[in-house]
Amino acid sequence: MQVLKFKTNIKCGGCIAKVSPFLNQMEGISNWEVDTTSADKILTVKTEKLSPAQIRETIKNAGYEALSI
Repeated sequence: MQVLKFKTNIKCGGCIAKVSPFLNQMEGISNWEVDTTSADKILTVKTEKLSPAQIRETIKNAGYEALSI
């Protein structure tokens, strides 16, 4: 299991609701969460097999940005 972290522009519950279907449909994610209280809006993803590039592309498809940290 690897833990991937990304700086995002996912700022609120509405943003999380918009990105949820995209992340929830990805096979290989066991858990994910966004810390909207941090200045960098950190997305944490626990995955067995997905690469950071795959996560970034999914976030982009949802209309948001994600930078690996």
